[in-house]
Amino acid sequence: MTQDYVCLLGTKGGPAVRPGSSLPTSNLLCLDGQTIVVDCALGVTKGLIDQGMQLRDLSLIFISHLHSDHYLELGPLLHTSWTSGLKTQVNVYGPAGLDAYWDGFLASMEADIDLRIEDEGRPDLRDLVTFHTIDAGHVMGQGDIAVSAIRTAHPPLVDCFAFSFKTARNHIVFSGDTAPIQALEDFARGADLLIHEAMLEAALPALLERVGNGSDRLLTHWLRSHSFAHDAARTAAKAGAKRLALSHLIPSDDPTFGPKDWQEACAGHYDGELIVGRDGLRIDL
Repeated sequence: MTQDYVCLLGTKGGPAVRPGSSLPTSNLLCLDGQTIVVDCALGVTKGLIDQGMQLRDLSLIFISHLHSDHYLELGPLLHTSWTSGLKTQVNVYGPAGLDAYWDGFLASMEADIDLRIEDEGRPDLRDLVTFHTIDAGHVMGQGDIAVSAIRTAHPPLVDCFAFSFKTARNHIVFSGDTAPIQALEDFARGADLLIHEAMLEAALPALLERVGNGSDRLLTHWLRSHSFAHDAARTAAKAGAKRLALSHLIPSDDPTFGPKDWQEACAGHYDGELIVGRDGLRIDL
């Protein structure tokens, strides 16, 4: 039987990439032999290759919401998979508007796509990708895998989702981007692994200064639209999640703060196994 696991390909919250920083949010989930990509930020293609995935086998992608640090590299991933031998269908599930991004990407690459079809005999990439607009509730089922979603609290966006992937053996929940909400506690009830976004409260002032071209509005966004590490820990505890992995870390690239700081922020709030995410970390299920 194929080993089930999650690999945190990119663990940085936010779209900026600086020298020495980790990469924004992308994940690889392997369940019952099915490879599933959850979010497609900058670096997802290389991250999948580094995990030994053949891009021509890409078939299933989920996008949580339309912030660039969750879908910026979706188009390049699909195109690179196509140039790497993809000839079978890829299904992409995500919020309304994601198909417009894809149409724009195809328009920008039309000359290249048409040339490769004519000159290299490839199938038409435009015929290989199907987009499915999701809503809260049941999203899809495939074999033994059932996928469901809830809306999270991530203003100003409304169509922002947490995902649950459940089989007879495993239950994995991705929080998406969210402020603390009781609905997520219920959604992640008894999960084997909850992957939850997290901010380190003490590190935010220095991060705001380092951003350079933000303002107090950026801090306001963080505070109303994201969760502190201790919030994630409390959610995991109330949900009864067996393991908690912190990802989408804000910040992830400040050398002043390390795993110990994240662990201390969660101390006293969650008694289960705590995992502080880093790029390329594989979590066996």
